[in-house]
Amino acid sequence: MHVSRYINLIIMHRRIIFAVAAVMVALMLICGCTGTTTDPTPVEKQQLRIATTTSLYDTKLLDHITPIFEEKYNAEVLIVSAGTGKAIEYGQRGDVDVLMVHDRAREDAFIADGYGINRRVFAYNYFVLVGPESDPAEIKGMQPEAAFTAIREKGMAGEDVVFVSRGDASGTHSKEKAIWKGAGFNYSTDVQGSGDWYQEAGTGMGATLTLTNEKQAYTLSDIGTYLAYKGDLDLVALVDEGDILLNVYCAMEINPEKYPDTNTTVAKDWVNFLISDDIQKEIASFGVDQYGQPLFYAAQDDWEKIGVTEAEVKDPIA
Repeated sequence: MHVSRYINLIIMHRRIIFAVAAVMVALMLICGCTGTTTDPTPVEKQQLRIATTTSLYDTKLLDHITPIFEEKYNAEVLIVSAGTGKAIEYGQRGDVDVLMVHDRAREDAFIADGYGINRRVFAYNYFVLVGPESDPAEIKGMQPEAAFTAIREKGMAGEDVVFVSRGDASGTHSKEKAIWKGAGFNYSTDVQGSGDWYQEAGTGMGATLTLTNEKQAYTLSDIGTYLAYKGDLDLVALVDEGDILLNVYCAMEINPEKYPDTNTTVAKDWVNFLISDDIQKEIASFGVDQYGQPLFYAAQDDWEKIGVTEAEVKDPIA
């Protein structure tokens, strides 16, 4: 009888020990305290360096699409926002992996000089001449070249007319020079430095619009940045028609043969991402809810309209 009780006690004791051990193992598994893990080692993020024109940044288009790219490609995107001229300088030094600009002549030169490869067009919009609602130069509805002529004539005559230029070698500044040339003026001798009517901001588009607003002056802006800042401005769009106002945006890789440290894999991914169907749809709809119109148009189906080849808007980089 005593032996039987002793055996039963041993069995009960073992059952208690087993139960406690089972609970402890379960707790360790829940807490992840077993000293092992089933999680894979985190993959290091790829870093993508982009130099971009200010309009793509100031409108917050890049803020909108960058997180999509970062999640899809496990990447960290670092953006330097500058005018096209400054962005090109970054590219020429090999400081970035991708260039995003809007000045075809300088883009072609950049590629011809061996700095860039695989140029693709992903968006476009239009420039617009904005100014005070009172319109002292009376330019509303004119063609761009005629409007520039009127502003200069009245400014030179001492009337209360001021034009604020980006003055920063940006794509917008290049377009402004092209309009002055189209109007028959030599920019260096007939416009720049010709009087107080012509002032240079030397800064990005958003800041230039703010300065123009303070001076109740005129300036040339891409429509996207103007719409993004419009709520804080008293300026109105006065000239928005004319073939010369077309504004085309491209992205290209920095040439890895010239700069071997370029992250060519993630650079290709970014350019292909921009021309993909999904992101073209994002570009086409961006700003519509807030402004009643897109800040940019997708280039994918409008290649003939904007004067580029179909390959430039549709062919992924291999």
